[in-house]
Amino acid sequence: MSKKAASKKVVIKTTKNDSSVIEYINAMESQQVRDDARVLLNLFVDATGASPRMWGASIVGYGEYVYYRANGDQGLMTATGFSMRKSGPVLYIMPGYSDYQSLVDELGPHKLGKSCLYLKNLNGVDFTAIRKLIKLGVKDLQKNHEVSMS
Repeated sequence: MSKKAASKKVVIKTTKNDSSVIEYINAMESQQVRDDARVLLNLFVDATGASPRMWGASIVGYGEYVYYRANGDQGLMTATGFSMRKSGPVLYIMPGYSDYQSLVDELGPHKLGKSCLYLKNLNGVDFTAIRKLIKLGVKDLQKNHEVSMS
């Protein structure tokens, strides 16, 4: 008889913590970056209804979800969020962007990663499209994962 391996939690660096989102934003070097961060902060709150929390040292996250790896390990990650990088804001839509091409086309200047949307800044970005992407991303995430938006 074979024993089924029990799932174990994965230890990752990007974990939810009690650091202050406002202190993270206020510590940014330029006023423009701080202003962009505040716009995103409000946009994500509006789209998710969730309170922002810091994940790791630089991700402002909203909600959380449990994921499982093929080997049975499980982890916890933010359901959606953003980070202010030197190259510009990064938006995290955890299911990815492949099903949202029409919305992505409306965004304005950007680059895509698997679950990341890279922006140089917020100039010329369609906030209605971003709000829709956030909502759709969370909705899609809920189809296959345990998601909490509290």
